Amino acid sequence: MKLLGIGSRINHAEYGKGVVTNVTSKHYWVTFIENGLETLELDDEFEIIEAAEDDVDTVSFYEVEKSLRDILKKWSDVSEVVSIGDKWKGGKLIMQPGDENLKASELPIDKFFHKITMVRDRLRVMEQKINASNLEEQEKIDLQQYITRIYGSLTSFNVLFKLKTQQFVGQRSK
Repeated sequence: MKLLGIGSRINHAEYGKGVVTNVTSKHYWVTFIENGLETLELDDEFEIIEAAEDDVDTVSFYEVEKSLRDILKKWSDVSEVVSIGDKWKGGKLIMQPGDENLKASELPIDKFFHKITMVRDRLRVMEQKINASNLEEQEKIDLQQYITRIYGSLTSFNVLFKLKTQQFVGQRSK
């Protein structure tokens, strides 16, 4: 089967006339005059009005980019974009010693937040490396439990996160 290139014009029995706007490994994305964007299986039945002569890559740029992002996320300590809560932006962390003769220490809260998220990301990488390792299953479980407890210890910092889905999660009570 020869793949159609982007720009090919087709006539589909159900959707009418349309133009191929993207090609993936499994689908044509076709914008139809009457029905808007639809995805069709590569082997779907339709009339070819005009085939665009184009070297079609069976994987779209979007899929390559998404795959690369997933690989980097899984195997490196490259982190996702994590936003600090709006109320903390521009703030500072002040550490005041108990002895009033000593000077307090200040740190921009954004810098502190970045360090916390790096700890979280490195824990995730460690988790993945443990799962992919040749350790015995019980050893993997024991190490996973330690990591879960570490996450639990870090939940105090969840107030800094803008999105709840990016917060630390420890052991859940059953």
